[in-house]
Amino acid sequence: MRVLILTVLLPLQAQAWTFTPGPICRLSHATDMAEIELTFDPSAPLYSVTVTTPAPLPQAPFFSMRFIGPSGQTISTNRHAYGADGTSVTVTDTGFGNVLDGLQFNQSAEAIVGDTIIAFPLEGAAQQTAAFRACEAAAGV
Repeated sequence: MRVLILTVLLPLQAQAWTFTPGPICRLSHATDMAEIELTFDPSAPLYSVTVTTPAPLPQAPFFSMRFIGPSGQTISTNRHAYGADGTSVTVTDTGFGNVLDGLQFNQSAEAIVGDTIIAFPLEGAAQQTAAFRACEAAAGV
């Protein structure tokens, strides 16, 4: 079995975590290996998280996120969907407290699809995640 680990342990250029307010708020981050984007539509209310890689992801029965740090945890779901070209996986739900806690209070996150692990550093994510949590008020303006 092939294990593919996309990691940020190598000296890679990484963009900062970015919060974008609006009718649908966005929290995003990109590395040289992958992108992660969370959205929140307060009118639904509905959250989503999408992880995108350059190559197709394996089809797997579960999508997991592992948060590494003082509030570490692993969460999993079988309610994920793949993009048309297979390079992205998305999970939607009406509550994302555990995901937001993981991003805000840890040092790194890993998205896990089958035997593929996609690592994201969480440096700079805490303040942007806090702003994303306050999205409902900003979106209503």
